[in-house]
Amino acid sequence: MPVQMQLARIIISEINEQQVIYLKEVDGERQFPILIGIFEATSIDRRVRNKTAPRPLTHDLLVHVVEQLGGELDSVVISELREHTYYAKLRIRRDGELIEIDSRPSDAIAVAVTCDPTLPIFVNEEVLDELHNQ
Repeated sequence: MPVQMQLARIIISEINEQQVIYLKEVDGERQFPILIGIFEATSIDRRVRNKTAPRPLTHDLLVHVVEQLGGELDSVVISELREHTYYAKLRIRRDGELIEIDSRPSDAIAVAVTCDPTLPIFVNEEVLDELHNQ
């Protein structure tokens, strides 16, 4: 059963290549970091701070394309942790069907915060168990 999480913190460093976001359990205490790239971190940060760009950025474009093609962005699921790499699915509803698209967690979360309202973010319990056992 997936656990609902929320974006708890974004750490952007100008001296490190990898940036960090923290996800925290909505109805609990568990949290964990995910290392992401600077582009995705600044995209997420921009959305969280309600800063808009004069033209659509990549994650804005993706949201608009899905909507124009008749889809409705549903949620994000971080589905696996394999060899220190997270795997995610961007879930889209179209014609009554739930479609899951493979995604990097950073891109999926950037899309989630681009949507209004923000999409729910879930993490499979197995991922949280594996993090706890490391």
